[in-house]
Amino acid sequence: MSDALRIEIAGRLGKPEVDAVTWLVEAATEADGVRPLSEHVELHLRYGGDRPARSLLAWDGDALAAYAHLDVTDAVAGPSAELVVHPGRRRRGYGRALLDAVLAETPDGSVRVWAHGGLPGAAALARGAGLAQARELLQMRRPLAATLPSPAVPEGVRLRTFRPGEDDASWVELNAAAFAQHPEQGAWTLDDLHVRLHEPWFDPEGFFLAERAGELVGFGWTKVHGGEEKPRLTVVREAGEEGEQELPRKLHGHDPIGELYVLGVCPTARGGGLARVLAVQALAHLRDRGLDEAMLYVDADNTAALRLYESLGFTRFDVDVMYAR
Repeated sequence: MSDALRIEIAGRLGKPEVDAVTWLVEAATEADGVRPLSEHVELHLRYGGDRPARSLLAWDGDALAAYAHLDVTDAVAGPSAELVVHPGRRRRGYGRALLDAVLAETPDGSVRVWAHGGLPGAAALARGAGLAQARELLQMRRPLAATLPSPAVPEGVRLRTFRPGEDDASWVELNAAAFAQHPEQGAWTLDDLHVRLHEPWFDPEGFFLAERAGELVGFGWTKVHGGEEKPRLTVVREAGEEGEQELPRKLHGHDPIGELYVLGVCPTARGGGLARVLAVQALAHLRDRGLDEAMLYVDADNTAALRLYESLGFTRFDVDVMYAR
Protein backbone atom coordinates (compact mmCIF):
# COMPACT_ATOMS: atom_id res chain seq x y z
CA MET A 1 0.00 0.00 0.00
CA SER A 2 1.30 3.45 -0.91
CA ASP A 3 2.58 5.61 1.94
CA ALA A 4 0.75 8.47 0.24
CA LEU A 5 -2.69 6.96 1.00
CA ARG A 6 -4.85 9.19 3.14
CA ILE A 7 -8.46 8.59 4.13
CA GLU A 8 -10.79 11.56 4.32
CA ILE A 9 -14.12 11.32 6.15
CA ALA A 10 -16.74 13.82 5.02
CA GLY A 11 -20.46 14.51 5.10
CA ARG A 12 -21.98 16.04 1.97
CA LEU A 13 -19.43 16.10 -0.85
CA GLY A 14 -18.64 19.01 -3.16
CA LYS A 15 -18.80 18.74 -6.93
CA PRO A 16 -15.09 17.87 -7.43
CA GLU A 17 -15.38 14.97 -4.99
CA VAL A 18 -18.69 13.80 -6.49
CA ASP A 19 -17.10 13.84 -9.94
CA ALA A 20 -14.12 11.84 -8.67
CA VAL A 21 -16.40 9.23 -7.08
CA THR A 22 -18.57 9.08 -10.22
CA TRP A 23 -15.54 8.42 -12.40
CA LEU A 24 -14.36 5.69 -10.01
CA VAL A 25 -17.82 4.06 -10.05
CA GLU A 26 -17.96 4.08 -13.85
CA ALA A 27 -14.47 2.59 -14.11
CA ALA A 28 -15.44 -0.21 -11.70
CA THR A 29 -18.70 -0.83 -13.58
CA GLU A 30 -16.84 -1.12 -16.86
CA ALA A 31 -14.33 -3.56 -15.34
CA ASP A 32 -16.74 -5.73 -13.32
CA GLY A 33 -19.96 -5.58 -15.34
CA VAL A 34 -21.94 -4.62 -12.23
CA ARG A 35 -22.63 -1.34 -10.44
CA PRO A 36 -20.54 -1.24 -7.23
CA LEU A 37 -22.98 1.06 -5.42
CA SER A 38 -26.72 0.76 -4.91
CA GLU A 39 -29.27 3.16 -6.34
CA HIS A 40 -29.78 4.64 -2.87
CA VAL A 41 -26.10 5.54 -2.53
CA GLU A 42 -25.83 6.96 -6.04
CA LEU A 43 -28.89 9.15 -5.41
CA HIS A 44 -27.27 10.28 -2.16
CA LEU A 45 -24.18 11.31 -4.08
CA ARG A 46 -26.19 13.32 -6.60
CA TYR A 47 -28.70 14.96 -4.26
CA GLY A 48 -27.01 15.06 -0.86
CA GLY A 49 -29.24 12.54 0.90
CA ASP A 50 -29.40 12.01 4.65
CA ARG A 51 -27.08 14.42 6.43
CA PRO A 52 -25.79 11.92 9.04
CA ALA A 53 -24.46 9.66 6.25
CA ARG A 54 -20.70 9.78 5.74
CA SER A 55 -18.39 9.43 2.78
CA LEU A 56 -14.94 7.91 3.20
CA LEU A 57 -12.49 8.74 0.41
CA ALA A 58 -9.12 7.00 0.10
CA TRP A 59 -6.71 9.26 -1.80
CA ASP A 60 -3.48 8.02 -3.34
CA GLY A 61 -1.81 11.38 -3.78
CA ASP A 62 -4.30 13.41 -5.84
CA ALA A 63 -6.12 10.36 -7.27
CA LEU A 64 -9.15 8.73 -5.67
CA ALA A 65 -8.22 5.08 -5.07
CA ALA A 66 -11.34 3.92 -3.22
CA TYR A 67 -14.65 5.19 -1.86
CA ALA A 68 -17.07 4.05 0.85
CA HIS A 69 -20.53 5.27 1.82
CA LEU A 70 -21.58 4.78 5.44
CA ASP A 71 -25.28 5.16 6.23
CA VAL A 72 -25.98 5.52 9.94
CA THR A 73 -29.64 6.53 9.67
CA ASP A 74 -31.29 3.12 10.27
CA ALA A 75 -31.90 2.99 14.03
CA VAL A 76 -33.38 -0.53 13.82
CA ALA A 77 -31.12 -2.54 11.51
CA GLY A 78 -28.02 -0.48 12.25
CA PRO A 79 -25.48 1.22 9.97
CA SER A 80 -24.74 -0.09 6.49
CA ALA A 81 -21.84 0.52 4.13
CA GLU A 82 -20.86 0.04 0.50
CA LEU A 83 -17.37 0.48 -0.91
CA VAL A 84 -15.53 0.35 -4.23
CA VAL A 85 -11.85 0.29 -5.19
CA HIS A 86 -10.62 1.63 -8.53
CA PRO A 87 -9.80 -1.33 -10.83
CA GLY A 88 -6.29 0.01 -11.42
CA ARG A 89 -5.52 0.16 -7.70
CA ARG A 90 -6.76 -3.18 -6.46
CA ARG A 91 -4.66 -5.74 -4.55
CA ARG A 92 -2.63 -2.98 -2.92
CA GLY A 93 -4.38 -2.93 0.45
CA TYR A 94 -6.56 0.10 -0.30
CA GLY A 95 -9.81 -1.84 0.12
CA ARG A 96 -8.77 -3.26 3.48
CA ALA A 97 -7.58 0.14 4.71
CA LEU A 98 -10.90 1.70 3.73
CA LEU A 99 -12.95 -1.13 5.26
CA ASP A 100 -10.95 -0.81 8.49
CA ALA A 101 -11.80 2.90 8.51
CA VAL A 102 -15.50 2.06 8.07
CA LEU A 103 -15.35 -0.41 10.95
CA ALA A 104 -13.58 2.18 13.10
CA GLU A 105 -16.48 4.57 12.47
CA THR A 106 -18.88 1.95 13.88
CA PRO A 107 -17.14 0.83 17.07
CA ASP A 108 -20.07 -1.30 18.28
CA GLY A 109 -19.46 -3.64 15.33
CA SER A 110 -23.05 -3.51 14.06
CA VAL A 111 -22.22 -2.31 10.54
CA ARG A 112 -23.56 -4.29 7.56
CA VAL A 113 -21.47 -4.17 4.38
CA TRP A 114 -23.00 -4.77 0.93
CA ALA A 115 -21.05 -6.36 -1.94
CA HIS A 116 -22.79 -6.08 -5.29
CA GLY A 117 -22.44 -8.93 -7.77
CA GLY A 118 -20.95 -11.42 -5.31
CA LEU A 119 -17.44 -10.83 -6.68
CA PRO A 120 -14.66 -13.08 -5.28
CA GLY A 121 -12.49 -10.10 -4.33
CA ALA A 122 -15.28 -8.64 -2.20
CA ALA A 123 -15.81 -11.97 -0.44
CA ALA A 124 -12.09 -12.26 0.32
CA LEU A 125 -11.99 -8.70 1.65
CA ALA A 126 -14.95 -9.37 3.94
CA ARG A 127 -13.49 -12.62 5.27
CA GLY A 128 -10.17 -10.94 5.94
CA ALA A 129 -11.93 -8.35 8.10
CA GLY A 130 -13.79 -11.02 10.09
CA LEU A 131 -17.16 -10.48 8.40
CA ALA A 132 -19.54 -13.31 7.50
CA GLN A 133 -22.37 -13.52 4.98
CA ALA A 134 -25.64 -12.34 6.57
CA ARG A 135 -28.04 -11.77 3.68
CA GLU A 136 -28.43 -12.50 -0.04
CA LEU A 137 -30.32 -10.32 -2.49
CA LEU A 138 -30.93 -12.21 -5.72
CA GLN A 139 -31.12 -10.63 -9.15
CA MET A 140 -33.46 -12.63 -11.37
CA ARG A 141 -34.12 -12.26 -15.09
CA ARG A 142 -36.70 -13.34 -17.64
CA PRO A 143 -36.94 -13.02 -21.45
CA LEU A 144 -39.88 -10.81 -22.36
CA ALA A 145 -40.58 -12.74 -25.56
CA ALA A 146 -41.83 -15.66 -23.45
CA THR A 147 -45.60 -15.97 -23.10
CA LEU A 148 -47.22 -14.17 -20.18
CA PRO A 149 -50.21 -15.60 -18.27
CA SER A 150 -53.53 -13.75 -18.11
CA PRO A 151 -54.60 -13.79 -14.45
CA ALA A 152 -58.01 -12.41 -13.52
CA VAL A 153 -58.13 -9.13 -11.63
CA PRO A 154 -59.64 -9.73 -8.15
CA GLU A 155 -63.24 -8.65 -7.77
CA GLY A 156 -63.65 -5.03 -6.77
CA VAL A 157 -60.10 -4.06 -7.78
CA ARG A 158 -59.36 -1.48 -10.47
CA LEU A 159 -55.94 -0.99 -12.10
CA ARG A 160 -54.69 2.42 -13.16
CA THR A 161 -51.39 4.30 -13.46
CA PHE A 162 -49.74 6.53 -10.89
CA ARG A 163 -50.66 10.23 -10.85
CA PRO A 164 -47.70 12.35 -9.65
CA GLY A 165 -48.76 15.01 -7.18
CA GLU A 166 -52.02 13.20 -6.35
CA ASP A 167 -50.99 9.69 -5.30
CA ASP A 168 -47.71 10.54 -3.57
CA ALA A 169 -48.76 10.44 0.09
CA SER A 170 -51.15 7.50 -0.38
CA TRP A 171 -48.44 5.51 -2.12
CA VAL A 172 -45.89 6.16 0.66
CA GLU A 173 -48.46 4.90 3.19
CA LEU A 174 -49.17 1.80 1.09
CA ASN A 175 -45.46 1.11 0.58
CA ALA A 176 -44.84 1.28 4.34
CA ALA A 177 -47.66 -1.21 4.98
CA ALA A 178 -46.59 -3.58 2.21
CA PHE A 179 -42.95 -3.60 3.36
CA ALA A 180 -43.36 -3.22 7.10
CA GLN A 181 -40.81 -5.99 7.69
CA HIS A 182 -38.35 -4.88 5.01
CA PRO A 183 -35.20 -3.15 6.33
CA GLU A 184 -34.92 -0.59 3.52
CA GLN A 185 -37.98 -0.39 1.28
CA GLY A 186 -40.54 0.10 4.03
CA ALA A 187 -38.72 3.16 5.36
CA TRP A 188 -39.16 5.28 2.22
CA THR A 189 -40.41 8.83 2.79
CA LEU A 190 -42.06 11.34 0.49
CA ASP A 191 -38.59 12.75 -0.20
CA ASP A 192 -37.37 9.30 -1.26
CA LEU A 193 -40.29 9.01 -3.67
CA HIS A 194 -39.88 12.53 -5.07
CA VAL A 195 -36.18 12.01 -5.81
CA ARG A 196 -37.10 9.03 -7.98
CA LEU A 197 -40.00 10.83 -9.65
CA HIS A 198 -37.45 13.34 -10.95
CA GLU A 199 -35.01 10.73 -12.28
CA PRO A 200 -34.69 10.54 -16.11
CA TRP A 201 -35.96 6.95 -16.13
CA PHE A 202 -39.24 7.67 -14.33
CA ASP A 203 -42.37 7.05 -16.42
CA PRO A 204 -45.83 7.22 -14.76
CA GLU A 205 -47.20 4.99 -17.53
CA GLY A 206 -45.04 2.20 -16.13
CA PHE A 207 -46.15 2.69 -12.50
CA PHE A 208 -49.33 0.65 -11.93
CA LEU A 209 -51.67 0.98 -8.96
CA ALA A 210 -54.44 -1.32 -7.71
CA GLU A 211 -57.38 0.46 -6.13
CA ARG A 212 -60.26 -1.00 -4.14
CA ALA A 213 -63.13 1.04 -2.72
CA GLY A 214 -61.13 4.21 -3.35
CA GLU A 215 -58.02 3.01 -1.48
CA LEU A 216 -54.67 1.87 -2.87
CA VAL A 217 -54.04 -1.81 -2.12
CA GLY A 218 -51.13 -2.71 -4.40
CA PHE A 219 -48.65 -1.47 -6.98
CA GLY A 220 -46.20 -2.64 -9.62
CA TRP A 221 -43.51 -0.11 -10.55
CA THR A 222 -41.26 -0.57 -13.59
CA LYS A 223 -37.96 0.97 -14.56
CA VAL A 224 -35.88 0.94 -17.74
CA HIS A 225 -32.16 1.46 -17.41
CA GLY A 226 -28.88 0.68 -19.09
CA GLY A 227 -27.78 1.05 -22.66
CA GLU A 228 -26.36 4.04 -24.47
CA GLU A 229 -26.54 7.24 -22.48
CA LYS A 230 -25.15 10.61 -23.43
CA PRO A 231 -21.58 10.90 -22.10
CA ARG A 232 -20.57 13.93 -20.11
CA LEU A 233 -17.21 15.51 -19.48
CA THR A 234 -15.90 15.44 -15.94
CA VAL A 235 -12.74 16.72 -14.34
CA VAL A 236 -10.51 13.86 -13.23
CA ARG A 237 -7.22 13.79 -11.39
CA GLU A 238 -4.89 10.93 -12.14
CA ALA A 239 -1.26 10.64 -11.04
CA GLY A 240 -1.11 14.35 -10.27
CA GLU A 241 -2.45 15.44 -13.66
CA GLU A 242 -5.76 17.20 -14.17
CA GLY A 243 -7.89 17.04 -17.28
CA GLU A 244 -11.29 16.25 -18.78
CA GLN A 245 -12.44 12.76 -19.77
CA GLU A 246 -15.68 11.25 -20.98
CA LEU A 247 -17.54 8.94 -18.66
CA PRO A 248 -18.25 5.49 -20.19
CA ARG A 249 -21.39 5.38 -22.33
CA LYS A 250 -22.99 2.20 -20.93
CA LEU A 251 -23.51 3.66 -17.50
CA HIS A 252 -25.16 0.56 -16.04
CA GLY A 253 -22.77 -2.01 -17.47
CA HIS A 254 -25.37 -3.60 -19.76
CA ASP A 255 -27.72 -3.01 -22.69
CA PRO A 256 -31.25 -1.59 -22.04
CA ILE A 257 -33.25 -3.81 -19.75
CA GLY A 258 -36.63 -3.51 -18.07
CA GLU A 259 -36.93 -3.91 -14.33
CA LEU A 260 -39.83 -4.87 -12.12
CA TYR A 261 -38.57 -2.19 -9.76
CA VAL A 262 -40.92 -2.63 -6.80
CA LEU A 263 -43.97 -4.87 -6.37
CA GLY A 264 -46.08 -4.48 -3.25
CA VAL A 265 -49.50 -5.48 -1.91
CA CYS A 266 -50.98 -4.33 1.40
CA PRO A 267 -51.51 -7.12 3.97
CA THR A 268 -55.32 -6.95 3.74
CA ALA A 269 -55.26 -7.67 -0.03
CA ARG A 270 -52.84 -10.59 -0.05
CA GLY A 271 -53.73 -14.11 -1.05
CA GLY A 272 -56.11 -13.22 -3.89
CA GLY A 273 -53.64 -13.16 -6.76
CA LEU A 274 -53.22 -9.38 -6.90
CA ALA A 275 -49.40 -9.53 -6.83
CA ARG A 276 -49.45 -11.82 -9.86
CA VAL A 277 -51.82 -9.50 -11.73
CA LEU A 278 -49.62 -6.47 -11.05
CA ALA A 279 -46.45 -8.34 -12.01
CA VAL A 280 -47.94 -9.44 -15.34
CA GLN A 281 -49.22 -5.92 -16.04
CA ALA A 282 -45.74 -4.54 -15.41
CA LEU A 283 -44.01 -7.16 -17.58
CA ALA A 284 -46.48 -6.60 -20.43
CA HIS A 285 -45.69 -2.88 -20.29
CA LEU A 286 -41.95 -3.55 -20.54
CA ARG A 287 -42.50 -5.99 -23.41
CA ASP A 288 -44.63 -3.44 -25.26
CA ARG A 289 -41.78 -0.94 -25.00
CA GLY A 290 -39.75 -3.27 -27.19
CA LEU A 291 -37.41 -4.55 -24.49
CA ASP A 292 -35.99 -8.07 -24.69
CA GLU A 293 -35.48 -8.85 -21.01
CA ALA A 294 -36.75 -8.03 -17.54
CA MET A 295 -35.00 -8.20 -14.19
CA LEU A 296 -35.85 -7.81 -10.52
CA TYR A 297 -34.30 -8.05 -7.06
CA VAL A 298 -35.63 -10.26 -4.27
CA ASP A 299 -34.31 -11.47 -0.93
CA ALA A 300 -33.18 -15.09 -1.12
CA ASP A 301 -35.25 -15.99 1.96
CA ASN A 302 -38.50 -14.44 0.65
CA THR A 303 -40.01 -17.78 -0.35
CA ALA A 304 -43.45 -16.43 -1.29
CA ALA A 305 -42.00 -13.85 -3.69
CA LEU A 306 -39.56 -16.40 -5.13
CA ARG A 307 -42.43 -18.79 -5.88
CA LEU A 308 -44.31 -16.03 -7.68
CA TYR A 309 -41.34 -14.92 -9.76
CA GLU A 310 -40.25 -18.44 -10.65
CA SER A 311 -43.82 -19.22 -11.76
CA LEU A 312 -43.55 -16.22 -14.10
CA GLY A 313 -40.37 -17.56 -15.67
CA PHE A 314 -37.71 -15.66 -13.74
CA THR A 315 -34.43 -17.45 -13.01
CA ARG A 316 -31.45 -16.49 -10.87
CA PHE A 317 -28.89 -14.29 -12.66
CA ASP A 318 -26.67 -12.68 -10.00
CA VAL A 319 -26.51 -11.95 -6.29
CA ASP A 320 -25.69 -9.09 -3.93
CA VAL A 321 -24.29 -10.20 -0.58
CA MET A 322 -24.43 -8.49 2.79
CA TYR A 323 -21.62 -9.19 5.26
CA ALA A 324 -21.71 -8.51 8.98
CA ARG A 325 -20.00 -9.49 12.22
